[in-house]
Amino acid sequence: MWDGWNAPPNLVTFSRIILVVVFLGLYIAAGPWGFGNHGMRLAAAIIFIIAASTDKIDGWMARKYNQVTELGKLMDPIADKLLTLGTLIVAACFNEFGNVILGWVVTGLFILREVGITVMRFFVMEQPNGKVIAASQAGKYKTLTQCIGLGMLLVPVWFISGANGSVWLNVYFVITYALIYFSLILCLYSGWQYLANTFGHRDKQ
Repeated sequence: MWDGWNAPPNLVTFSRIILVVVFLGLYIAAGPWGFGNHGMRLAAAIIFIIAASTDKIDGWMARKYNQVTELGKLMDPIADKLLTLGTLIVAACFNEFGNVILGWVVTGLFILREVGITVMRFFVMEQPNGKVIAASQAGKYKTLTQCIGLGMLLVPVWFISGANGSVWLNVYFVITYALIYFSLILCLYSGWQYLANTFGHRDKQ
């Protein structure tokens, strides 16, 4: 299980997990909307952007240098989910979606899909002749729009720009929430695709 733990791709994955822990600590410590500490909120946003931007580096390294390991297959998606789902949970706790009920509904749907598909992937991998379920195009767009939307939500633009209550700020948040909600639609759609392709294919066999 722990074979190849010190391979460069796995070290990159572990580094991302450490970044997620630091990010969540700063995010929580800064308080809702970062009003407790604007500097911490900005630092949290920067770390989130770095972690999200380096999402594919470990997988690319593993394939390019033929260092794909079972540990890497396990830890890479865990690092991804810790980042995005951790952000959604804290944002819902801080009521940063504008509505408490809506925030938890959105977060709950993301959690249900992400955990369910991740468990399904590991289940399929453990089957005879099992293989890793490749990410669909909708799933890739989901990750992209989700990370951009959450990154925009985290950046304390209301403090940096001094445009509190301005039309520009309202437009900014409309775009932010639109990206997050659009990523939820892609999230559910790609989840349905995974289920249909996986179990539909097995039924035909």
